[in-house]
Amino acid sequence: MNIQIFGRKKCFESKKAERYFKERKINFQYIDIDIKGLSKGELNSVKKSISINNLINEKSKEFKTLNLDKIRSIDMKEEILLKNPKLFKAPIVRNGNLATLGYKKEVWDNWE
Repeated sequence: MNIQIFGRKKCFESKKAERYFKERKINFQYIDIDIKGLSKGELNSVKKSISINNLINEKSKEFKTLNLDKIRSIDMKEEILLKNPKLFKAPIVRNGNLATLGYKKEVWDNWE
C-alpha cells in the first residue's frame, strides 16, 4: 500500500484519517494540502475516483471570491483548483489509483 493523505492541520476529518492509519501501523505520507496542493498528475489520478465538483469546497472563502458557482467548464475548474489548493475539500486519501474524500473507514478496510 502506498497511502497519501492530503489534509489540513486543523481539519478534524484529516486528523481522524491520520489516526486510522497510525493505529493500524500502516505507513502513509501526509501532505498539507494548503501548502503543497496536488500536482496535475495527482489530480488526474484522484479524478478517476472523485469528480472535480465533489473536490471543491463550496463553503470556502476562495469559492465565493472566485465566483466558482458561475463556472461550468470542468477544465477551468481543474485549473482553478490547481492554482488555489484551499478550494479542495479534505482529506483526500490516495492508495495508488484509488482515492477517497473524507473519512472512509469502510473503504480503507478493504485496502488492507
